[in-house]
Amino acid sequence: MRLNPHTALLTPGQMTRADQAAIQRGVSGIALMEAAGAAVANAVAAHWSRRPVLIACGPGNNGGDGFVAARHLQGAGWPVTVGLLGGKRPSSGDAAHHASLWDGPVKPLSVDLLDGAGLLIDALFGAGLSRPLEGQAAEFIAALKQRDIPVCAVDVPSGLDGGSGAILGDAAPARLTVTFFRKKPGHVLMPGKSLCGRLLLADIGIPASVLDDIGPALFENAPDLWLPLFPWPSEQGHKYQRGHALVVGGRIMTGAARLAAQACARIGAGLVTVAAPASVWPIYATALTGIMVHPMRESGGLDDILADARINAVIVGPGAGISDTTRRHALQALAGKRAVVLDADAISVFGSDPQSLFDAIQGPCVLTPHEGEFNRIFSASGNKLERARHAAAHSGAVVVLKGADTVIASPDGRAIVNGNAPPQLATGGTGDVLAGLIAGLMAQGMEAFAAAAAAVWVHGEAARLFGPGLVSEDLHHKVPRVLRGLQARLRAGAAEASGTSGPAPSSN
Repeated sequence: MRLNPHTALLTPGQMTRADQAAIQRGVSGIALMEAAGAAVANAVAAHWSRRPVLIACGPGNNGGDGFVAARHLQGAGWPVTVGLLGGKRPSSGDAAHHASLWDGPVKPLSVDLLDGAGLLIDALFGAGLSRPLEGQAAEFIAALKQRDIPVCAVDVPSGLDGGSGAILGDAAPARLTVTFFRKKPGHVLMPGKSLCGRLLLADIGIPASVLDDIGPALFENAPDLWLPLFPWPSEQGHKYQRGHALVVGGRIMTGAARLAAQACARIGAGLVTVAAPASVWPIYATALTGIMVHPMRESGGLDDILADARINAVIVGPGAGISDTTRRHALQALAGKRAVVLDADAISVFGSDPQSLFDAIQGPCVLTPHEGEFNRIFSASGNKLERARHAAAHSGAVVVLKGADTVIASPDGRAIVNGNAPPQLATGGTGDVLAGLIAGLMAQGMEAFAAAAAAVWVHGEAARLFGPGLVSEDLHHKVPRVLRGLQARLRAGAAEASGTSGPAPSSN
């Protein structure tokens, strides 16, 4: 999968390297800071009416950005107060240069400065903060949280770890965050994502070519990452060329497998079969029309069904129950080296012996745990990104660690963070739909990492299009609209590349 540099997420250390690489290419640090501070001032002027603004500056480069913003806003007629942590202007570096250009008063930062402020620009600490706020800074942020003052954060809200999204002691939520060149992991990982408000990415003159030196391995999910690999039907194709997916159904929670099967078909799998326990075969058969239903032997084995070599993708787990049968189904699916998606109970069932699962993964496999299921089979520590990467490397599978900030991690260390999932996805059955979307794409030949990323994005977009009141059965009905939108995007890109013009077709 070609990872698009435009969606790269840079750690604070990588962002420092980007700054240094830009300077080596002839862009001065003073010019970069000037552009950053001007971008903040422009964003503030675009989002708020003129009012008294307090700019809280820290001792480092984030504070230097604040001094630049103060100068620009004052020049535009805004009443500006600068409060400086520690009370002394920077004495060296680019921040000192820009602090010297500010001809207004500088007051020691204190809680009292919040009185009468109609807006706060938080330029205390940037994404590179590595220890909890303390002392005067902690006192100021705690007081800010008690006031109804809108906040514009410079780079990240102070107190937020830009590398992980963790809160270091305390942090005040921003209505607007202005960051530079590329987003940071903390902007898209929880709880940082919820603190940033609207996120504005500003171009400050760092050439994109510096990413060649950095080689980022973390990206924000977007169609540009995987759309060139999406398995669209061809004019000369037929259903047998579009894959045959098998969904292993459960005996009691029959709706879960049906949701997965319908999603699998909607995303384009040529054939979908549900393997149903014989005792509940009529339930599946009467509820599914365009999907085949194959009764399983009473012994519960899948060998006879998997003997069909045309089946090239298998889902085990939705509605399966935690039992020896589920464990057996998962191992049988993995033994064939087909594309396999293991979800829900097919993950939890290995809680007492996860290594037996990892040893069985020999082909393309995607695991789709939520936090509880993840913790049953993985002992990884650290932030969400670190845990997902460790799990993928240890298991040999692509791991989709679900949530408002779903992380898709590959065994080779690449990772993608998804940000388009609306809160209404937190309802029963939506995970079954996601498993079906992933397997449907893998059945059509899409490699596991790309298929997982595409499915997670389509899943979130379908939910966003439906809006409030969503239940899991609604999701697959919105998939065609999402696919039309992706096709329109492809056509628009092709038209731009060829130099033709005209509006992109509507996805409505």
